[in-house]
Amino acid sequence: MRTPGSQSSLHRANLERVVRAVRMAGSLTQAEIARSTGLSAATVSNIVRELKDGGTVEVTPTSAGGRRARSVSLSGDAGIVIGVDFGHTHLRVAVGNLAHQVLAEEAEPLDVDASSAEGFGRAEALVERLIVTTGISRQKVVGVGLGVPAPIDVESGTLGSTSILPGWTGINPGDELSRRLGVPVYVDNDANLGALGELVWGSGRGVGDLAYIKVASGVGAGLVIDGRVYRGPGGTAGEIGHITLDESGPVCRCGNRGCLETFTAARYVLPLLRPGHGADLTMERVVQLAREGDPGCRRVVADVGRHVGSGVANLCNLLNPSRVVLGGDLAEAGELVLAPIRESVSRYAIPSAARQLTVLPGALGGRAEVLGALALVLSEMGDSTLLEGALTAGAPAFT
Repeated sequence: MRTPGSQSSLHRANLERVVRAVRMAGSLTQAEIARSTGLSAATVSNIVRELKDGGTVEVTPTSAGGRRARSVSLSGDAGIVIGVDFGHTHLRVAVGNLAHQVLAEEAEPLDVDASSAEGFGRAEALVERLIVTTGISRQKVVGVGLGVPAPIDVESGTLGSTSILPGWTGINPGDELSRRLGVPVYVDNDANLGALGELVWGSGRGVGDLAYIKVASGVGAGLVIDGRVYRGPGGTAGEIGHITLDESGPVCRCGNRGCLETFTAARYVLPLLRPGHGADLTMERVVQLAREGDPGCRRVVADVGRHVGSGVANLCNLLNPSRVVLGGDLAEAGELVLAPIRESVSRYAIPSAARQLTVLPGALGGRAEVLGALALVLSEMGDSTLLEGALTAGAPAFT
């Protein structure tokens, strides 16, 4: 029996620290593991050897700073994780392993607002199809990350705003998908998952604090503080779209007037341009036309950027992030939208906060949320199953 403070408890705690560091990073050299965990190089070397013997990790030769090193990653067959991203107009599913390798990925159009039952049915079918595609046993699935385009109530697990997904009223998305797939499901909103995706794989790598801004049919922010997504006690942190810009402005779906969303979201912006560009105009097309020099589209994109910058300036004054990552279709506009954002930040944010801020486009495009869903499982899953092989393989002296 392990007791707190015993050698066996300390040993297991060190095993967990190493596995957790590798699980979140995808792969690390032994020197990087030592730095991130605070363990000595000798302890890390012993633990990595033990985990390798137990089949938990794989070790491959690499180089770091011009010197030979060993890269440590979780075993490719230690388990698979699944990401499911519901957008308002699409469904995207990805299957990856614990070494951060995406094994299969597919997206299809879907009117998510219309029916939760249809959405979950389509998601279940697509997940099953991709599992078959990978050829990996279904028993290897350790969890599913699920993203929805609405706030999630932390206590109940239900949607926090029925005005955003009216067809999902009273639904607990995690419970429903878990019932269908028979595995644990971890749920978060799309902005938080976009932040996680960019933090682990994209423009936020190596940064401990950032804001991921997604401008689509709505406007939301995923906030990362000290390396972790901050959700707030009720799960609604980051609702930047409902910062008031003009209290006499248009009525927002939240019931207030002049929210940032009413000046930037696609549902409000596209009607300004459709008389001259057709009823089927999309934000993706607006961005494309702006890049090609269309004056109306360029003006609208710049205006959206200035308004988003006002919201970002508020974030700077409150949280002082070092990086803001812009996601969604709007990010493809590049400097056409980023320059106006920076201009507003420079004008409205505290100078010291503005100087420390870097504004970048997302590196993952439309994949940010589904990759964030994979990262959500990797961050929330426990280490017990992963450690079974190492703990039963005959551990060396305690470290």
